[in-house]
Amino acid sequence: MPARYLLQTCPYDRIVARKFRFGIGIMRGTSRVKITESARRAEDLGYDVLHVPDHLGGPAPFPVMTAIAMATSTLRVGTFVLNAAFYRPALLARDVAALRDLSGGRFDLGLGTGYVKEEFEAAGIPFPTAGARVDHLRQTCEYMAEHLPDVPIMIAGNGDRVLRLAAQAADIVGLTGGDRAPSPGEDPLADRIAFVRDAAGDRFDDLELNIAITAVPLDGSGMPDLTIPRHFLPGLSDEELLRHPGVLSGSTADMAERIRGYREHYGIDYVIVQDRHAEAFGDVIAALG
Repeated sequence: MPARYLLQTCPYDRIVARKFRFGIGIMRGTSRVKITESARRAEDLGYDVLHVPDHLGGPAPFPVMTAIAMATSTLRVGTFVLNAAFYRPALLARDVAALRDLSGGRFDLGLGTGYVKEEFEAAGIPFPTAGARVDHLRQTCEYMAEHLPDVPIMIAGNGDRVLRLAAQAADIVGLTGGDRAPSPGEDPLADRIAFVRDAAGDRFDDLELNIAITAVPLDGSGMPDLTIPRHFLPGLSDEELLRHPGVLSGSTADMAERIRGYREHYGIDYVIVQDRHAEAFGDVIAALG
């Protein structure tokens, strides 16, 4: 579907009805002092959600999120994203319900299919096919919707099957910005959102659209550190990465204007950055008011 279709039909009331939400991903450290200091700092900077990933070798999501919830009063916690294939739905629901209650309802459940084969091998779990992982993710979403309907679910991805499931079963759709940079006549991000719109049908206006930012300038140069996007998009040149929707560059004012554009043109009002971006993007949050 052409990108212009989305831009012409994105409802104006969708653009103005929601305030921005800002999330930040914590990747390092299991010290209680460091975790709670990071969480309180994120809360002070204006972030709404602190996300914990789910990778072997990284922090265990549920204990870390519990510590964050205990140390804060308004900050939500979430997973970005939980490897659903590692969990049986009923057992996962037990942990989700406990964290929902301990946090006073400040929990968003981010789910993904799991994609790192080496982590399955290290855990002694067979690595299912892509189709089987999506099917398990669907079963997990259905179980959560039935037993814990008050816990918002985020599904993040870029492929058709995952985005179709997100459109049909999630509350929040996490977008990667696409697997290529915009070029003349193309807008990969708009195409992915148009796909979600078609798959969601009447529920599209109730979905919250999110984008993950992987690079932000950390000094006064206006140039971002491209380490993360280079890892996830190795086929793109640095010039192409700088045009990618998941990469921000320029001054604080430039970045704030681009984030406003994401809401005005795409209906995206939920933005997630990485912990290394906390201070720099905190200035953008302030500029957005």
